[in-house]
Amino acid sequence: MTRTLAPIRFGTDGWRAIIAQDFTFANVERVVQAYATYLSDQAKTSGATLVVVGYDRRFLSDKFARRACEVLVGNGLRVALFPHDTPTPLISWAVKVLQASGGIVITASHNPADFNGFKIKAPWGGSATQETTAEVERLVDSSPPLRSEILSDGRELLAPAVESYRQQIESYVDLERLRTAIGTVVVDPMHGTGGRWVEGFLSGGTLTVDTIRANRDPLFGGTNPEPIDRNLSALKQCVIDSQAFLGLATDGDADRLGAVDERGRTMTMHDVVPLLLLHLARNRKMTGGVVRTFSQSVLTKRIAVAHGLKLYETPIGFKYIADLMLREDILIGAEESGGIGVKGHIPERDGILNSLLFLEAVITAGKSPSEMLRDLHREFGEFCFGRRDLYVEVAVGKDLVAGLASEPPDSLAGTEVVNVETLDGTKLEFADESWLLFRQSGTEPVLRIYCEAASAQNMEALLAAGVKLVSEIS
Repeated sequence: MTRTLAPIRFGTDGWRAIIAQDFTFANVERVVQAYATYLSDQAKTSGATLVVVGYDRRFLSDKFARRACEVLVGNGLRVALFPHDTPTPLISWAVKVLQASGGIVITASHNPADFNGFKIKAPWGGSATQETTAEVERLVDSSPPLRSEILSDGRELLAPAVESYRQQIESYVDLERLRTAIGTVVVDPMHGTGGRWVEGFLSGGTLTVDTIRANRDPLFGGTNPEPIDRNLSALKQCVIDSQAFLGLATDGDADRLGAVDERGRTMTMHDVVPLLLLHLARNRKMTGGVVRTFSQSVLTKRIAVAHGLKLYETPIGFKYIADLMLREDILIGAEESGGIGVKGHIPERDGILNSLLFLEAVITAGKSPSEMLRDLHREFGEFCFGRRDLYVEVAVGKDLVAGLASEPPDSLAGTEVVNVETLDGTKLEFADESWLLFRQSGTEPVLRIYCEAASAQNMEALLAAGVKLVSEIS
């Protein structure tokens, strides 16, 4: 009996699958061979043959990364393999500064512990374009995997790249000001590759930095390594216990940011991004466009308009933001899930840089995060954000979302639907700028319902109505 090969499909950022089910050494070889074929073709004009390879702390990630290198070398490409788990933004940085033809990161980012994944990094140090991943998908199984012994893993090339990354962070953020602040900051890498990177940049002054969950745990302590409220109980409690003025979190591969205020309350990206935008525009006097993805805040739009900054809206997925950062003068691009890109850095999410930058915003304000939010809401209005994740098979969820677009309800929770947008999922919009978005994940069987409303009560009512609507349809 012939076994059917598992399909390999790239979602918003990479191919992800359950370890030992579809994420196997054989399937990793298939996708690496496709990428190697793509790079070999590109090398005919570019001449670049070096590929940077890194990995996270998940089960067997180091072994999958080494197997990827064997296939790359088997195809006549050179490799620079990080010798230990490494934050994804640092791997992206290395791709750029080494002028590599591309990069591979073995990571499933924020996905559950039983997943692993495969990200492609482009030569400019950001996520591969949709055109690149589509071509790699097309090339899967076009030729059998070629493997060869790794005679040189190129790690000697990486030390200068790591040092230049440190220099970039030190030149971007006013670290001296942060180090000499008074108070306590708690940092939570959620057992991911963020480790003690943030603490390392802040040590040596009067600021107290407590890092929790810094050790490697492939099970991530039993929670998903995604810095959202339900996964940040340890950080919230530590902020309260240590009387810290801020808590910072990074996800499994350290490209996303999460934050907790001085009262131990999770700050969503609908809080963090507007505050960070204000810091860049007002305190740093920086200019440029503002990019928000389809699930980002109304407040981001209002701040951009108030400061005369051009506003862009993209589908969900940082690759769309990165594409604009390559083509336009972009000050900041952000997505609801904690991915933020800023001007003067690589077109990539960087949880380490953004943690330090948000800390800089708080210390510069001279106020607690909750006071900063109150000021923000007084000036630009108050919106409350919430999200519900429902277990729904991918195909079922996509059909459901499409059905809502073609036949939307007239009202939800007693509020009239005045408009429907379908840039990425189905967004129901209401007269007061509140909105409810239904979107099926492309990488896991999860249908996400996002909501932003003018009060917490309205937000909860709309989310409950959304969940009920999904259950009735499905």
